[in-house]
Amino acid sequence: MLTITHSHAAGTMIDGTSKGDGTAEVLRTVGWRWGRSIGAWFVPQSRDRLPKLHTITRTQEALEAAGFEVETDIDSTRRTTAEVEAGKIERQSDRVDALAAKADRKATASDDAWTRARSALDRLPEGGEPIKVGHHSEGRHRNAITKADNAMRKSVEASVDATHAQARADAATHTTDARYRPVTVANRIDTLGAELRKLERRVIAPRYDAAQGYVDATDAQMQARADHLAPNLAEKRDQIAYWEAVRAAQIESGTATGYDRSTVKKGDRVKIRGQWREVVRANPKTVSVSTGYTWTDTAPYAEIQQHQRPE
Repeated sequence: MLTITHSHAAGTMIDGTSKGDGTAEVLRTVGWRWGRSIGAWFVPQSRDRLPKLHTITRTQEALEAAGFEVETDIDSTRRTTAEVEAGKIERQSDRVDALAAKADRKATASDDAWTRARSALDRLPEGGEPIKVGHHSEGRHRNAITKADNAMRKSVEASVDATHAQARADAATHTTDARYRPVTVANRIDTLGAELRKLERRVIAPRYDAAQGYVDATDAQMQARADHLAPNLAEKRDQIAYWEAVRAAQIESGTATGYDRSTVKKGDRVKIRGQWREVVRANPKTVSVSTGYTWTDTAPYAEIQQHQRPE
């Protein structure tokens, strides 16, 4: 018996599979991946999200067609965005610690490999003495050269591994900071807002009638759609509320600027990406600035670092 499970914290996974039982071929065809670190199959990008019921249904049908018995255990309870973000930060912190520990192990291994390589080189005859072909020392000399070559190669490989591990550890330390960069937060709010409006349009979208073409949806149809999309709508609104609170705190602390169309006017000067530009037009979402050529550049208000009036 195979069991497809879903929870907001763990995502969509499957229990009961084993190596060589034929499930791997089926799961790959319907978009599942093998998680080496967790030792299980999972649906990508299903953690911290509502269940993808179409994927779960398609997987169940494919497995049953292949002769497997499948049941589902779906928990649609949604955690708040604040809980989701706290979990991500904690997991990232654990990942940073693990990568730092791995980098330390690789660095130690690199030092040990270099010591062994140096020791092997020291055992060679001094002054680069050539191999005495036919002499009783020929075999020993050739073996010493081979060992020295192997030791040096392993030392170089260990050094590369150590450098790569340290680079991954260094990059991981900046992941959370990058996620909470003021411009990134502002862009995320805009993206989530667009996604919310798209869901809201689906509720009131016209329906297609074979005889009349597209006609207005009835109240009953719109209510049915609203009920069906209610979890998705609630999720988007909660996400927007969380990130708007983050941005408000950043503006209050001075980490982010809060310029918009009401504060930036044509003729003002703004500093964007370290350069001062004159404002040509203040758009609803972006500001158009002069370039010194016949065209203008545009940038979101969140990228404005400083602002000056003409006077």
